[in-house]
Amino acid sequence: MVINDAVQLTVTVTLFVLSYVLYKIKVSVCCIFILLAVFTTRNTPVSLASMALERYIAIHEPLRHSQICTVRRTYAVIGLIWLISVTPDITDLFVTLATESLSFFHQSVFCLRHNVFKDPVLATKRLVFDVMYFSCVFLTLLFTYLRILFAARALATERTSAQRARNTILLHGAQLAMCMLSYISPSVELVLQLIFPGRILEIRYANYLIVYMLPRFLSPIVYGLRDRKFRRYLVMHLQSSRCRVKLAPASQEQPGPK
Repeated sequence: MVINDAVQLTVTVTLFVLSYVLYKIKVSVCCIFILLAVFTTRNTPVSLASMALERYIAIHEPLRHSQICTVRRTYAVIGLIWLISVTPDITDLFVTLATESLSFFHQSVFCLRHNVFKDPVLATKRLVFDVMYFSCVFLTLLFTYLRILFAARALATERTSAQRARNTILLHGAQLAMCMLSYISPSVELVLQLIFPGRILEIRYANYLIVYMLPRFLSPIVYGLRDRKFRRYLVMHLQSSRCRVKLAPASQEQPGPK
């Protein structure tokens, strides 16, 4: 998921910079950026559901966990996640190719999704799929959280492991809530533009930082700090850096050899 978020950030930042520098780009180039951004954005909630299921298996089938969650099956699940994420939105490109003339793809537009995929049927289709995706992910997280919560109460020997798994599911839920901001952000952005008509660029920039960048930056920080080995080395690094900062002024105050 961290690799997926890194790709998503790279694509969206590039697209954001291009929109400020060039303002308009060719439709064919915009299609590539939009589709990559959409694919990687949709990947995140499906990945969260898969990670929650893995934690569920680790708690309820601890002896079979290594047999069920093998590396080969993990690659298969990653491929399935990409298939689920790509299939609904690649149809937007096919519909646009069928309904628009070839000259349309040589035009220059401000690179927004509704400026490229303009068919109103596509907007309805996206809404239906978004509701389906997030409903399935939410129900998966709710189911795994409740089952792990019951396991934590019933199994005294696995209480610590179950508690960590429960906290992981809660983090997934928080990430899912932040991902859902991307589906209400267009409406919020439209309302703010009506209230502050002279601040369109500032509103769009703040919306991009809060909705798209902040959730992706939190993911590696949260999961990195929860790892014991990473946290231990991070503390050691911070302590050594603090010691170097303290030693540097002290060494400068010492008189040199006469």
